[in-house]
Amino acid sequence: MERFISAGSMKRRVLIVDDEMINRELLRAILSQSYEIDFAANGVETMKALTNPDVDYSLILLDLLMPVMDGFEVIKRCQSDEHLRRIPIIVMTSEKSAEVRSIKMGAADFITKSFDLPEVILARCERIIEMSEDKSIIRSTKHDKVSGLYTREFFFAYLKQLLPRIEVPTDALVLNIDRFHLLNELYGREEGDRVLKKVGELITTILCPSDGIACRSESDTFFVFRKHTDDYEAMIEELQKELGEEAPSRNLRLRAGIYNCDTEISDPENWFSRAKVACDRIRGQFGSITELYSHELYERAMFRERLTADIRDAVANRDLAVYYQPKYRIQGERPVLSSAEALIRWIHPELGFISPGEFIPLFEKNGLIRLVDYYVWREAAAQIKRWREEYGVTVPVSVNVSRVDIFYPELENKLLDILKEFSLSPDELMLEITESAYSDNADRLIEIVNSLRQKGFKIEMDDFGSGYSSLNMLASIPIDVLKLDMQFIRNMLLDEKSLKLVELVIDISDYLNIPVIAEGVEEELQFSTLKELGCEIVQGYYFSPPLPADSFDELIEKEIGEKQ
Repeated sequence: MERFISAGSMKRRVLIVDDEMINRELLRAILSQSYEIDFAANGVETMKALTNPDVDYSLILLDLLMPVMDGFEVIKRCQSDEHLRRIPIIVMTSEKSAEVRSIKMGAADFITKSFDLPEVILARCERIIEMSEDKSIIRSTKHDKVSGLYTREFFFAYLKQLLPRIEVPTDALVLNIDRFHLLNELYGREEGDRVLKKVGELITTILCPSDGIACRSESDTFFVFRKHTDDYEAMIEELQKELGEEAPSRNLRLRAGIYNCDTEISDPENWFSRAKVACDRIRGQFGSITELYSHELYERAMFRERLTADIRDAVANRDLAVYYQPKYRIQGERPVLSSAEALIRWIHPELGFISPGEFIPLFEKNGLIRLVDYYVWREAAAQIKRWREEYGVTVPVSVNVSRVDIFYPELENKLLDILKEFSLSPDELMLEITESAYSDNADRLIEIVNSLRQKGFKIEMDDFGSGYSSLNMLASIPIDVLKLDMQFIRNMLLDEKSLKLVELVIDISDYLNIPVIAEGVEEELQFSTLKELGCEIVQGYYFSPPLPADSFDELIEKEIGEKQ
């Protein structure tokens, strides 16, 4: 077997098979500028070259009439081999009957011998190689290897081809396996893949046996396009039941978002974006398994996208305002201003006032809460310094440390840098950590909090009682202040049990030598009851709503006046 290798090492490789030396040289002259060339003089040499594992061919130019083994036998052997049949074959002959026979056997094209049109030969080779590579890409990406469904790319390409021929109402479904990442972590990737394969089979059987197509879009998310039905609830319940029987100990839960496709939007990817909005809406809501996309959902999704896009400008332009709600010590002749809590407000230049209840949960999910928290920390620190310089008093301020912040490796350095910048001591900038943060990674959180306390920071547990509190938690976690969730305060005058719970928490905190702050105090009777129970500090509208800094100044001036 002869071989000619051209200079370009990244060129595709072509095998020229012909028993005539002059034919091989003519083809070499035509093709060697574009391809690396190998030669074979008969079918045996051809099969030897094709089965070399170190060589990958993009095209075979094959003479049909050769000694030892002819071209027809080569085509037959290539077509019987899964790997070799992917290499396109252009036969070289001058006999019409041979052309037809070879094409029927699996050849991709033919070239008439005499090779008197080099440009045509080169163009045909280029076209066949390109078509083969396109087909190979489609073949390799058509199906997801794990689920057996289409891949996302093929799904949308195929769907766009189907749409002009569809004349019935259709729906886009996004199906998700809740908390799938935990399945992989607890039981391993192999078990996760087994579940994905089962979901793929169930989708094919239940959701689109003949009325639709489906793909796996992401690790735990599936897209289904199918003929419209009004009974998706029953379908998803059946799918859930079948999956539960397959993996009864895994506690797998499915949820689906549905978008009724219409002519208002012609882009299929937009249909599934909207279905995903509906699917995400019921994340964590264990009473619902399906959600139909509505205009209201669209408006809310666009609103959240707008907030996410605008938050950096809001920080840069100081559209975020820090308000301060006073805290009062109440165990004495009169309530005494002791500290404040920093609360964020967003005054958007176009949208107006935006409630913290709108943007804080959103930014906690997407990680942007760190940007907001850092802004609040610096603003609060600057305000503590200004009050000290203007009034000669220190008003400590509590700032929130979100669950995103608490595990940030640079948290401690960030806080210490702020203290240094504004010449504050650690106990002047108090840190509020929500009770639910302790359930995320309690051991690691305790290490972090202990380190912060060693630096002098005071730690307040916020919203105690709103999550999964336990007496054991109070005994094991390092905190300096316990803040009762305002729901306790609202209920304590409505029923005896709630009142006893508040009394119990205050007694335990006394035993642990941890002061209790009651937030959400709005009425005189709430105030007097808490004082009688021994609660040390309260905050709420009974004393004052959250105030901008200049209004809070008046409280400081009043406090100074009462002390004189």
